[in-house]
Amino acid sequence: MSRVTLNSTSNGTVIAITVSDAWRIREGLESVREFETLLQTSQRAESVQIAERGLGDWDTSLIAFIIAVIEHCQAQQIPVDTSALPAGVRGMIDIALAVPERSGAARTVTKTPFVEALGKNAMAAYAAGGEMVTFVGESLIAVGNWFRGRAQYRKSDMFLTFQESGAAALGIVTLISLLIGLIIAFVGAVSLQQFGAEIFVADLVGLAVTRELAPVMTAIVMAGRTGAAFAAQLGTMRVNEEIDSLSTLGINPMEFLVLPRMVALAAMMPLLVIYATLVGIFGGWLVGVGMLDLTSAAYIGRTQEAVGLGDLSIGLIKGVVFGVLVAVAGCLRGMQCGSSSAAVGLAATSAVVTGIVAVIVTDAVFAVVTNVLGI
Repeated sequence: MSRVTLNSTSNGTVIAITVSDAWRIREGLESVREFETLLQTSQRAESVQIAERGLGDWDTSLIAFIIAVIEHCQAQQIPVDTSALPAGVRGMIDIALAVPERSGAARTVTKTPFVEALGKNAMAAYAAGGEMVTFVGESLIAVGNWFRGRAQYRKSDMFLTFQESGAAALGIVTLISLLIGLIIAFVGAVSLQQFGAEIFVADLVGLAVTRELAPVMTAIVMAGRTGAAFAAQLGTMRVNEEIDSLSTLGINPMEFLVLPRMVALAAMMPLLVIYATLVGIFGGWLVGVGMLDLTSAAYIGRTQEAVGLGDLSIGLIKGVVFGVLVAVAGCLRGMQCGSSSAAVGLAATSAVVTGIVAVIVTDAVFAVVTNVLGI
């Protein structure tokens, strides 16, 4: 049953609104659309009377309905009589009408035209691309100054970054690489056992881990661990205006902050890739010896035949490139951080996403190039 009853006199000069039953906001707001329609069709309406009949418990949902009715009537200069309502309801209505709505309090949602949105996104992408190119150029200049011995940085900071990017990451790299080796070997064993070719599990694990999984998974782990840390560190320094202080003192932030992180991660990633490769092959060995009854000599010998120096070189080159990409993504987002504490978290998140996307795209490019070259 509706909580609102609408009536009008025979000549249409008076519209009567009767509210009844309980009004609770959890049951939803009552629409005034039916009243609007009646008001538009009653061209001779001179007044509106609001009364109650059997009104139960009520809350602000009733006040909101009555206020909406009054506002529609005020727009057409039609008086509203609320004298038949309970005193409590009239008091709440008077309070609501006595305090006008603050300018700008009501939010209006406007849909941006497609062409305008497309243009704004294109301009934002162009600006982001320009910032990235500028950052990469400044990084190359800083690296050039480092090779010439003219860069402004502290060796202690670089050595500390070496430790954080290398030895401190061995635990998580070990866990991920071992599980990857176990999974690849197990999946391969299930299929190869059907053809009596269990020994080729060594080929599958060796090539997959050396060429693809070790560098890619290590880079992803470092993007989520070290890249995010770089962004958070530099972002916090941006919020605390420490980077601006370095510029004021005549110290180049790119050389003092970004250079040690880029050099450290680019140098440590190949070593981590070699370690991840060995751990991954060890995981495959566990499955081969423990599940397939292969001998250690047979598994190791087959791995040596399948994995050549070229495969290992590709993995090491990927490690260097991925390390640079992760470091650039982390430092770039950190330097672009805003001035609020929430911006630090956004910078760290953006650094992880940017680093992982860059690693995956670059790995796809490596796959195409090596296939074309027949490597």
